Amino acid sequence: MAQVRIIKKYPNRRLYDTEISSYITLEDVRQLIVDGEEFQVRDAKTGEDLTRSVLLQIIAEHEQDGQPMLSTQLLSQIIRFYGDSLQGFMGSYLERSMEMFLEQQQQFRSQLNSLIGQTPWAMLNQITERNMDLWKDFQKGLLGSIDPEGNKPRQGGRTRSR
Repeated sequence: MAQVRIIKKYPNRRLYDTEISSYITLEDVRQLIVDGEEFQVRDAKTGEDLTRSVLLQIIAEHEQDGQPMLSTQLLSQIIRFYGDSLQGFMGSYLERSMEMFLEQQQQFRSQLNSLIGQTPWAMLNQITERNMDLWKDFQKGLLGSIDPEGNKPRQGGRTRSR
């Protein structure tokens, strides 16, 4: 098992990669993520884990440059979940949704590479239809088991009405 790469963050906001014994930039950290490297950012003095705040900083910088990925509406909706009774569920829901999206993207790429006898548009339509069906089933499974009124779910994910 590979060790987690440690990056130290100093009070002057500089990041030091202990693996290569050199200072790095946020763009270098972003490249570690793109390359699939496991790392952790720690405060150089206290050892506190600062990974989340550095990741959020990278997202904020990329959202300011070029074309943003996260719309104002989406960010507002996410903020509304803070303090909500479903806050804990929302994080895992978003994480699983992203995993499904990445799996579908990989399937699409592999199927696109084996385009034998099909036009790209016909294949794209088939994949899109299949992925939409998978997504609908996933949402029904997750959302069907949640009851905002606190009732216990019945079999099949349905809840009792009061």
